[in-house]
Amino acid sequence: MSSARTVLFAPDSFKGSLTSVQVARALAEGWHRARPGDTSLLCPLADGGEGTLEAIAAAGGWEWRTTEVHDPLGRPIQARWLRSTSGNRAVIEMAEASGLSRVAPAERDAVAASSIGTGEAIRAAIDSGVDSIVLGIGGSATTDGGAGLLCGLGAAADRDEPRAVLAGLDPRLQGVDLAVACDVANPLLGPTGAAAVYGPQKGASAEDVVELDRRLARFADALEASAGRRVRDTPGAGAAGGVGFSLLAIADRFRSFALRPGVELLMEATDFSAHLAESDLVVTGEGRIDAQTAFGKTALGVARRAADAGVPCVAVGGGVEPKGIEALASVGAIAVPVSERPQSVEAAMAAGTAPVERCGERLARLVSTWLT
Repeated sequence: MSSARTVLFAPDSFKGSLTSVQVARALAEGWHRARPGDTSLLCPLADGGEGTLEAIAAAGGWEWRTTEVHDPLGRPIQARWLRSTSGNRAVIEMAEASGLSRVAPAERDAVAASSIGTGEAIRAAIDSGVDSIVLGIGGSATTDGGAGLLCGLGAAADRDEPRAVLAGLDPRLQGVDLAVACDVANPLLGPTGAAAVYGPQKGASAEDVVELDRRLARFADALEASAGRRVRDTPGAGAAGGVGFSLLAIADRFRSFALRPGVELLMEATDFSAHLAESDLVVTGEGRIDAQTAFGKTALGVARRAADAGVPCVAVGGGVEPKGIEALASVGAIAVPVSERPQSVEAAMAAGTAPVERCGERLARLVSTWLT
């Protein structure tokens, strides 16, 4: 067998620093400094939050679209989304319309923030002729139970009133297949619910958390009565401040509906399986490989698929901790830090792609040593 190899670079983003496209390119660039004869396959991934659109667009077959929606505080903004060149499929990222990144830290208002912009983006996609949508719901600024999203879809839903009238929902939803990328299993309410777990990072005080949970409970009573189904305790109902709950409540209004791990949906959309079948080695990664890696994050999802295919896998991380190393080792993958010296998180994030390139080069030299 020739010593040349085909290497698949399939990382997630290094959140707050580099997109998955930038990470994949940097790793491949560094690799080819040491092993220019190898073939690189780039398959940047995401988990349904920020960076999902860029990762899917990089796979080809998509065109960028923009529509005016309302941000979490009700201001008009332009939100991007993707439509397939065939015209019938779309990818929408909640973070684009209703994301925490849309609100400056001093403006964060978990009580007032609305998910209406995400509903408006879905309607815009349907207006364009789309009948199959992938919706990533990571990175939201909202804790409205999805009331705003339902309004954006035509319903007269109001979390501040004990009512949720679904008669106005856009009837075209019956002709739409919706797959929701969701990587959390929280219920809507209580100590592990949307307000308690995620509210503080969206600007909620301790008092706000109590009020938000109360409002979510009232809204849940009304929406479940209107929808005729109880879904508040379904895993994922607490995702995106309760957007998971509203979508689960109206699941039967779509032609088909699924709440699925984000990495699985992204792998399908980027043709990961075909790339894996051609590869001798997989290099994945994410900003931090830590205890959270064990809960279905991208690096572990890639490592599992590589193990199933009998392909070795290395995962690089901006930071690597013992629990993350253990999670990856359980499926035969090796975790490698990008960092070359002790430094603050801020310094590492500001370093750009150069350390990632050097990490790719080190990995390639290691492979060369192994092959000889």
